[in-house]
Amino acid sequence: MYGVDNLSHDNLMMQYSYYALSDPGQVRANNEDAFVFDDTLGLALLADGMGGYNAGEVASNMATTLIKTALSPRLALNGKALAPAQIAQAISASVEAVNRQILDESISNADYAGMGTTVVAGVFQGAKLVLGHVGDSRCYRLRGSSLKQITKDHSMLQEQVDAGFLTREQAAVAPGKNLLTRALGVEEVVKVDVHVHVVQEGDLFLMCSDGLSDMIDDSAISVVLNGGKPLADMAEELVKQANANGGRDNVTVLLVKASGQAEKVGLMSRLFGKQ
Repeated sequence: MYGVDNLSHDNLMMQYSYYALSDPGQVRANNEDAFVFDDTLGLALLADGMGGYNAGEVASNMATTLIKTALSPRLALNGKALAPAQIAQAISASVEAVNRQILDESISNADYAGMGTTVVAGVFQGAKLVLGHVGDSRCYRLRGSSLKQITKDHSMLQEQVDAGFLTREQAAVAPGKNLLTRALGVEEVVKVDVHVHVVQEGDLFLMCSDGLSDMIDDSAISVVLNGGKPLADMAEELVKQANANGGRDNVTVLLVKASGQAEKVGLMSRLFGKQ
């Protein structure tokens, strides 16, 4: 699936700041979440693995590592010359290829049987975010003081919400939160949802595993993100609250802040020889 948000701010330059934090939580001994970001490429990835032994950890690390490996050369070579549709196609192709690699590994290695992972993949380019995802790891956007979830969970509960059987409030407390309808490494073919979003100056994006969204609700997330603190402090507070509420799963947050200063900062960096 490919969608395009209102692209009315194409000419606005952006600078992005990144910060990520991952914690095993209060119950699990190992951490099956993985993340990676590359500020030079505008690339941010987050995955939440599943499977016995350490298989979930293997799947999530395969997803983030291999998707980055696939996307990096194209983003580095073409940079801003790539149209959003081209980036969207590249994200879809890389996620689909990694899906097959994870599935092949789970079939060929008995220790990894049944492993899989969610993924959220974002490319920030100028005043646009090209965002792809599979599973129930999420991406939120804080614009002004308003928080919006801009991914839709691929889960049984979300399907019940879409069908009108449950409200979002009922789904938040209903059993079966971890029953996914899509994940990488489960079937030979996976459907990737990819959308293009306009980025406005001051926007704050949060990618997270369900270890965060299952432990604290959107209103609590909004309070933290509206606090105006540095990204590191926000990340630490989100993880702290998830653990205080039980920390039943690994919790990972990846924050990306947009400001409209890229052109000026780039010029000053060149003048003073900074990288």
